[in-house]
Amino acid sequence: MTKAVIIGGGLLGMLSARELALAGCEVEIVERGRVGQESSWAGGGILSPLYPWRYADPITELVRWSQAHYRAFSETLLAETGIDPQWSQSGLLMPGLSDTEQAEALQWAGRFGYRLETLGPEEVAELSPSVAPVNGTALWMPEVAQLRNPRLVKALHAALRSAGVTIRENSPVTAIEEHQGQVTGVRCGGAVMAADKVVICGGAWSGEIARQLGIEVAVRPVKGQMLLFRAAPGLLQQVVLWDGYYLIPRRDGRILIGSTLEETGFDKQTTDEARELLRQQAFRILPALEQVELEHHWAGLRPGSPEGVPFIGPVPGLEGLSVNAGQYRNGVVTGLASARLLKNLVLDEAPILPPDSYQLR
Repeated sequence: MTKAVIIGGGLLGMLSARELALAGCEVEIVERGRVGQESSWAGGGILSPLYPWRYADPITELVRWSQAHYRAFSETLLAETGIDPQWSQSGLLMPGLSDTEQAEALQWAGRFGYRLETLGPEEVAELSPSVAPVNGTALWMPEVAQLRNPRLVKALHAALRSAGVTIRENSPVTAIEEHQGQVTGVRCGGAVMAADKVVICGGAWSGEIARQLGIEVAVRPVKGQMLLFRAAPGLLQQVVLWDGYYLIPRRDGRILIGSTLEETGFDKQTTDEARELLRQQAFRILPALEQVELEHHWAGLRPGSPEGVPFIGPVPGLEGLSVNAGQYRNGVVTGLASARLLKNLVLDEAPILPPDSYQLR
């Protein structure tokens, strides 16, 4: 039986572990902190990139595959664990775009088969009456879904334990063991976990993990801050993306506003400036939020990569070592496809997508 060690217990690490375990591998996750508590927990859970036509085609291909499978996957996790990731088809409303960008978006939607509609001010008001009045037209993607990512990682964690995946928390990897160019395991302090396959899935820390091993993986941390309002159910039904800021309504009525983009290294501190910026943007988009309690403010570190295209597949120079990292702002929506493609490549299977665009060089 193939033994695989996954370095990193975020969403991508856990999804990769599940794929390999379902394929018959013995799988162990080693996580520097606690599983699912970094960007996997901190993000918004929209199952679409923001302004998806702005991304390179390889990202869209990962997104499309994942979107087609997420509802069934969420239902499977609920059946296995009793924890509901709360997949919901809330749609994505995008006001404030220029005519030129709307034309680009419609061309992209036609090319990839997405349903994308143009709504006038009255149609927007009818669809989402609490949203501030719109001047001109807005784009509407009714098929976009979301899920509650903290519940997703909690359900996935429970499913992995039930499936027999070993999870070691508070266990930073200090070295990868190898013999004659073949990976043989990983070292965590004084302990060595033997392995035939090792996968770096360290999120924003993936570049640092690889660099300690003498490998260059261009992944860096990019901080994002978010707020949560404790609204009553029904105030907002759709995800709204306006001038780069988004509101996400949850089933219980809570509404998230995100997010900042900050190049501050591994600093995860929240700031008063970001809180005020996000508050004002939330009030601009949904004026009724001025009367709603602000419940929580947090920050997370995204795994940034050049052009946002993740690295998925073998690491040149060391047989048995692979990487699945650099999904940037799209870790949740590309996660299922990223993990399946990673499994395909690790086990020499036919890949679900052409892998060349995601390979390390």
